Amino acid sequence: MQQNNLIIRESDFVRLMAIQPPDDLRDELERAIVIPDDSIPADIVTMGSRVRYTEQETGNSRQVEIVYPDAADPAASKVSVFAPVGAALIGLGVGHEIDWDFPGGNSRRLTVVEVIQPAAATPH
Repeated sequence: MQQNNLIIRESDFVRLMAIQPPDDLRDELERAIVIPDDSIPADIVTMGSRVRYTEQETGNSRQVEIVYPDAADPAASKVSVFAPVGAALIGLGVGHEIDWDFPGGNSRRLTVVEVIQPAAATPH
């Protein structure tokens, strides 16, 4: 598996750690590079960003929004950061790849293709 340096906004890190993330996500957060909110590159997956990724084995592309657990709505493509794919994508940048374990033991390689930041997070 390709190891990427995860980058996470300070406010996301603080809030996620406060809501007691699952152990696998906590481990990822603890190894992430935490940077000030106003310094986050636009191509990094953050809370509230929309992410388009491609599944390498099938070529399928999907766009999801990474949200806190209480805002998750799969029908609206809002994926909880606590869900396996949400935890896998948070902190990655465009072009990064990650192996994601699906329920049932299958592993698939995902590539981040595009990151769209929420309007409130863009500098004015």
